[in-house]
Amino acid sequence: MLTLPFPVKDANATAGGKDLGNLPEWDLSDLYTGEDAPELARDLEWLEKACADFAADYEGKLDTLDAAGMLECIQRDEKISTVAGRIMSFAGLRYYQLTTDGERAKFLSDSQEKVTIFSTPLVFFSLELNRLEEDALDTIYAESADLARYKPVLDRIRAMKPYQLSDELERFLHDMGVVGDAWERLFDETIAGLEFEVNGEELNIEGTLNLLTEQDRAIREAASREVARVLGENIRTFARVHNTAAKEKEVIDRWRGMPTAQTGRHLSNHVEPEVVEALRNAVVAAYPKLSHRYYELKRKWLGLDRMQVWDRNAPLPIEDTKTVDWASAQSTVMDAYGAFDPRMAEIAQPFFDKGWIDAGVKPGKAPGAFAHPTVTDVHPYVMLNYLGKPRDVMTLAHELGHGVHQVLAADQGELLSSTPLTLAETASVFGEMLTFRKMLDGAANDQERKVLLAGKVEDMINTVVRQIAFYDFECKLHAARREGELTPDDINALWMSVQAESLGPAFDFVEGYENFWAYIPHFVHSPFYVYAYAFGDGLVNALYAVYEENPEGFQDKYFDMLRAGGSKHHKELLAPFGLDASDPKFWDKGLSMISRFIDELEAMED
Repeated sequence: MLTLPFPVKDANATAGGKDLGNLPEWDLSDLYTGEDAPELARDLEWLEKACADFAADYEGKLDTLDAAGMLECIQRDEKISTVAGRIMSFAGLRYYQLTTDGERAKFLSDSQEKVTIFSTPLVFFSLELNRLEEDALDTIYAESADLARYKPVLDRIRAMKPYQLSDELERFLHDMGVVGDAWERLFDETIAGLEFEVNGEELNIEGTLNLLTEQDRAIREAASREVARVLGENIRTFARVHNTAAKEKEVIDRWRGMPTAQTGRHLSNHVEPEVVEALRNAVVAAYPKLSHRYYELKRKWLGLDRMQVWDRNAPLPIEDTKTVDWASAQSTVMDAYGAFDPRMAEIAQPFFDKGWIDAGVKPGKAPGAFAHPTVTDVHPYVMLNYLGKPRDVMTLAHELGHGVHQVLAADQGELLSSTPLTLAETASVFGEMLTFRKMLDGAANDQERKVLLAGKVEDMINTVVRQIAFYDFECKLHAARREGELTPDDINALWMSVQAESLGPAFDFVEGYENFWAYIPHFVHSPFYVYAYAFGDGLVNALYAVYEENPEGFQDKYFDMLRAGGSKHHKELLAPFGLDASDPKFWDKGLSMISRFIDELEAMED
């Protein structure tokens, strides 16, 4: 998840900050040693030829292939995906380390264009595959277990069959993809280049947002007003990016005949629309007993008549303001992982030892945090903006969970390892839960327990309530854009329409808060991604309840689920745990865990 931040004193370009210890940096040499590496030139040359050869060998011929021929075809396509993924992973990770560097931006853009041009001849593959009869595919699946293993991949491709365009139009859209990418880069570079000033200090977006978790309310207010001011000054650019991205999506969706703006995301997530709708409805119905109830508690703890937006993530008055150095963060997370299962800690250890984490906050570095799987014959890389906040420790646990998942799924191979977004958040949120439970068990007294519980509830509200509010905002944004161009004020109004409903009656909203939609990257990079966070949190809460009730053998089933990657549907993956995400009551189970934590906090008031 995104948005963490930085005081300037912690922006040491190498160590990452005098109070934090030695923060690791990426060693990207496992991908390539540099943009002029001979291996990179070799792979680009190979990719161009491999794509041309693939088209020459298979275009117009898929319906003539027997089981062995189809298997070889798919494996050649998989090798192409691996080499292209390696090139783009290197270019992308290098860019995110310093988004304001023109040379890195050019290298990413040039790499994207080359890969797009080279791979254009492959567009026929999914189109022809979707013209094959189901009976013919079933026949060759039955002839080869190795081929049948790829059925989930082909099923996902064939899910697009009703929305497929002509071969010529599909090639056109493939080539035009780099244009949409350019708008994403404009967003990234604009965000990374914004300058803020709070109490005489010059900060980037990360540093300023970080101040919203300061103990001093005056600092939080100053930071919030500065975010509002700077976003307001740039709001026309952000509105243009969102208008263009949403319009591009609308045009493509209309040509494809997709019934809703969300359809494409549901298809790629391999999840039924009714499951997402059940999740969304359950969360919205729970707003009063979750966020509304919690923020009313917090208002009393803070001694306020009314909450302001800069109080949402404020620490509790009883909370010690402390900096968690990198070594402590590492041991906290690794102890929690190891206590669950030593195999989990063993998988996580190389991330710390081998340059697989880039932790420090540096000028021009992309905001937020992520785990990128790269390709299955290398390893994932984790990016953080680590500032020593207790919540930064949870972010480390979250992203490391992704990393463990990606390592385990890699054995599936390039095409089957990729997990739909709805399940991709499972291991990350589970890693957070393990870390939280370990810390809660070690609480020295009721006060420390209260601080930990409140922090977890806030994280869960941010993951579930806030993300579903984001989802509703996106649904409204894309629906409105289909009716015409949206002014900044139009988008602001849509944003505010979901904020009061989700946060509850305890809040007032400062002038300028209506612009805060502008810095959320998911809206631009991955429309409708956000419900995956709520899906993952609800799923993990249900999983953790199973673990608590019957821990015997749970670890093996959990690792099997992660190893499956994208080879199984969520129904198959959850069945061994006795869970079913298509049951509306399933989501209530997950939400009830948050509610019970709030019950415990209310009981502490008596």
